[in-house]
This record gives sequence, structure tokens and C-alpha cells, in this order.
Amino acid sequence: MTQSQHEVAYGKGSVLAYRTYLPPLVGIKEIPVSSFKGRSNILFATNIQVKVAGEAFRPSFSEGDNSLVVATDSMKNFIQRHLGSYNGSTMEGFLDYVARAFLNQYHQISSVELTGDLLSFEKMDVLNDEERLASELVFKQSNNEQSQASLLIERTDQSYEITKQQSSLKNLQLIKVQGNSFSGFIRDEYTTLPEDSNRPLFIYLDIHWVYEHEHDALGDQPGTYVAAEQIRDLAASIFDQTETKSIQHLIYEIGCTILSTFPQLRHVSFESQNHTWDLIVEDIPGSDGKVYTEPRPPYGFQLFTVTREDAYNRQKQQSQEGVSK
Repeated sequence: MTQSQHEVAYGKGSVLAYRTYLPPLVGIKEIPVSSFKGRSNILFATNIQVKVAGEAFRPSFSEGDNSLVVATDSMKNFIQRHLGSYNGSTMEGFLDYVARAFLNQYHQISSVELTGDLLSFEKMDVLNDEERLASELVFKQSNNEQSQASLLIERTDQSYEITKQQSSLKNLQLIKVQGNSFSGFIRDEYTTLPEDSNRPLFIYLDIHWVYEHEHDALGDQPGTYVAAEQIRDLAASIFDQTETKSIQHLIYEIGCTILSTFPQLRHVSFESQNHTWDLIVEDIPGSDGKVYTEPRPPYGFQLFTVTREDAYNRQKQQSQEGVSK
């Protein structure tokens, strides 16, 4: 029996909590490819999942003994109320704050794992003294990409320890209309896909990053926190600049650049999907344009992790190429 099969755990999902006027996120290391300098946190909207584990809960499964069970409805209330007392400015920091509060409150809990989605609300432009400005009061909910964080904190003999950390940018969808190729792949009796030296490329991306030192993820120290908005802008910039030979090639380049830009990160992982459109009209007289439609339901996907060693080797290769030129 594996550890996960033997685990005694339960929890609550879809815990929604909306905080107004959380302290703003400041002190971000600025990078040239991104205009992001921080978040106002006027509206901090969260969707949280919590999982608590511990052998103390085994009798509730085996014997129906609920004497040590914390009701999941109580967990929901605990999370929502602690958002009111949290004084940090990041999702990672809030998850750390809540997890430690759970362990302080309920001594039968051995570990707490929290995952939080930061729901996206964008400022609306309004007319103020004949000038269009971003409103500080009116927001619209966005269905675009969103950031996510997860932390696992375990009780040790003398303290609490972060044993797993991951920050993520989920469901980033990018289309590059040209400058992408896919050729040189195996051709046999099963191959019908033509090679393409200049295709549009429509990708879905989930990007995950892990810090070398887990506490840097909390946003407590200036210059250490990496914002999802910066990862988004960097990924788009690399997509724009790279003559991609495949999605695999693209995510490798993005990952190496992220690690070179942010040395406080340990590795970057990708889950990508290919949703490139199907060509309908190839030649339009007097125009460089074409007509496309949605692809058929099957889609390709890629999974890959870029390590710091990959980033070092890529940087070394680029330096050698520069010398040879």
C-alpha cells in the first residue's frame, strides 16, 4: 500500500472569499518584458481548497467516531474569517497563514494542504474630469488566465514546515499567427499531417514554478516574489521572438528564460495543449490573410519540466553561438 493510499485525510473545496483592500503587492523585481509593477489588491478574490490529514481522524472512517473531526463547514468559516485578519499581499502568503492557523487551532491535524485560485477581476475605465482612468471602485470579472498557489505544511516535533510549494499560471491561451513551423517528424503509413514551415500556432498553457527556498514564495521579502503576470508577459514575449520549431521547443525556451530571469526559482513545469486552427482558405487575392476554423476535437498535449541545469546549458549554448558569429 502506498503512502497516498494509506493517507487519512478529508477537506473542503470551492471555498469562496472576497476581501476588499488587502495590503497592496509592492517591491516586485521589475523585468523589461513586463509592465507589471504590483497589484493594488483593492479586490482580492479567492477560491480555496483545503485538505487536512492525520491518524487522529482514522476512527471517524473505521468506527464512525467523530469526536476529533472538524466539520468541513467549520473549515470553510475558518478560511473565510482568516482572510479578514491576513495582513500580507499574496495568495501564497495567505495559504501559509491559514495553514499555520489550522495547525495551531486543531492539534490532531498532522498536515494541511491548501490550493488557492486568485479569481481575476479587472478595473474598468471610467471618465473622470474628461480623462479616461482606471476605476478604483468598479471591476469586471475576467474569464482569462488565472494564478494559483498550493502549499503543504506539516507538523514537526517543534514547529511547522513547508514541505511542498507550487505557484501556477493556469489556462493561458496564446495565438501566434505566423513564424511557427513543424517538420522533420516521422512519416509512415499512419501519417497524414503535412509538414508546415510557417503555420499559426494556438496553444493553451499551464505554467508551474517552484522556489529554491519555499518561504520566498510568500512575498514577505522585497524582490523575491515572482508574480503570475510577469510569467504571462515573459511567455508571450518569448513566443513573439522565437521562430518555434514545435510547442516542445517553445516551452523549453520559455522555461529557460524564466529561470534565467528569476534565479530564486528551482524549476518550471509546463502542461501545454495544441489547439491550432484548421486552414479553410489559403489564398485571398490582394491580401496576406487566410481563413481558419476550429480544429477537430482531438488535441495534442505536452508535459515538460525545465531545470536550472537546462537554463545553464541553454545560456552556455547561446554564448558559444554568439562567439562563433
